[in-house]
Amino acid sequence: MSVHGNSAALIIDKPILELLDITFDMPLKISTDGINLIITPIRDGGREKKFRQALTKVNTDHAVALKRLAE
Repeated sequence: MSVHGNSAALIIDKPILELLDITFDMPLKISTDGINLIITPIRDGGREKKFRQALTKVNTDHAVALKRLAE
């Protein structure tokens, strides 16, 4: 942590941001469970929708193979 005025600033290295797919302008939600500080990127609904569509397509196209793998 570093000092920023009268506050503390948390520095997150660029490789970690890249690993988590967080951009410099992405809004973050900061919360706590009473012990830990939890920082969560706020992603737009479009990304979630695209992921769900891709997942549905994979499950539809490969249902037989996925079922066999699960057995």
